[in-house]
Amino acid sequence: MSKYQSVIAPVAALRSKKRGIVSGFFDPGTLALWHSDILTLYMKILITGSSGMLGTELCKALEGNYRTLGMDLKGPRSEGYGPQRFFEGDIAMTGDPGKVFAESGADLVIHAAAWTDVDGCELDPDRAYNVNTTGTENVCAAARDVKASVMFISTDFIFNGKKRTPYVEDDKPGPLSVYGLSKLKAEQAVAGTMERYAVVRTSWLYGKNGKNFVDTILDKASREGAVKVVQDQIGSPTYAKDLAWALKALIDAGVWEGKGVYHACNTGECSWFDLAAAAIGYAGLSDSVRMGGLTTEELGRPALRPGYSAMDNSKLQKRTGMAMRQWKEALEDYVKNDRSF
Repeated sequence: MSKYQSVIAPVAALRSKKRGIVSGFFDPGTLALWHSDILTLYMKILITGSSGMLGTELCKALEGNYRTLGMDLKGPRSEGYGPQRFFEGDIAMTGDPGKVFAESGADLVIHAAAWTDVDGCELDPDRAYNVNTTGTENVCAAARDVKASVMFISTDFIFNGKKRTPYVEDDKPGPLSVYGLSKLKAEQAVAGTMERYAVVRTSWLYGKNGKNFVDTILDKASREGAVKVVQDQIGSPTYAKDLAWALKALIDAGVWEGKGVYHACNTGECSWFDLAAAAIGYAGLSDSVRMGGLTTEELGRPALRPGYSAMDNSKLQKRTGMAMRQWKEALEDYVKNDRSF
């Protein structure tokens, strides 16, 4: 029995007895009946990187059902869009996660903090491994000390891109970049040291409160009237808001009480060029913007990217019953309704 179950079991039994469901001590069926009610009252979820793009959406998605706690280098960027309680801290500093987790009393840690600048990681591997790998090791050590579970957010860049069908959770990793390797090593740290964990891989993330491809392209298109975009990299774009709700669905399903790996991204696949063209179209700029295509080689970035990294969400849907939106639907929602111009 976990720390969390030991707290809620007597409460569930008491409530059930009042309704005449059981007489005496708690049974598993009682927990299922009162699951939502008890979670709202008791479960504390701490989000590392709570002021970032995904962290901000997680705070909004979880609020009202869970007690949200946040940890980041700086506080929330937007008033009213942060955790119920915020802790300043650095995952790469050995002592910080331990102090924060002990004070917060977290039951589950969603570890979303990372250095995601792929080319930056390639040029500064020491920092990449310090933040992404050592930082994750620090988070796991602190979580073990307070008997919390860990949900770790990982990336499609752990794959080498040689497949031509969507990657599933059991496919063999083969990162091409420092960033990808630093995240794979972090996955291994989570799986190798935690009794209860979920690794959730996502891809091509965009949304509010953080630098991302969609905003960059639309800003450039509006300002310059012309963009050139890579055509030979294929993946699954993911709206941070949709990812946050997928993570909530996994939490609601109780994956934090076991061990597992899941893929969570918007459905379908496209190239960066396709993504840019769709975003420009939804922004009403198609008639005024000239688009040109590039190959990865022509672009000449420091870090290698997988040529194909679309991922399969079937395991997520089977476990939660949630089907993530098609990438074009999610993108249109962001560009037309949520994006700040």
